[in-house]
Amino acid sequence: MILSATLFAALLLCTVCWLLLRRRGGRRQQALAAVLDAADAFEDRLRMARAEIEAVAGSDENPVREAMQEMLRQRLWLQQHGHAANTEQLDQVRASIDTARARIEQQLERIEQARTTSA
Repeated sequence: MILSATLFAALLLCTVCWLLLRRRGGRRQQALAAVLDAADAFEDRLRMARAEIEAVAGSDENPVREAMQEMLRQRLWLQQHGHAANTEQLDQVRASIDTARARIEQQLERIEQARTTSA
């Protein structure tokens, strides 16, 4: 009776540990997927915005080129370190991508305002 209670407690403890580890791994996978999705969406947006921004800003001071270079750096980091990165690191990369995307969106808004003002 004591042996079966001990076995049951050990089995219960192992199950709880396994569920906690699985949940933690799931959060990391979700964070990694979110980073990759954000990177893909941002890269698509940059490609669409490139011609529009270059037409107004020229190629000397091109925020799209800078953002594309940053995106390449982020992807290289993910390739080299993504498999071992913890969720905090992945969240930081995602925040960096979101910040860069917000800067590009501001540039696009300025271009649109300039067009409507001059029209």
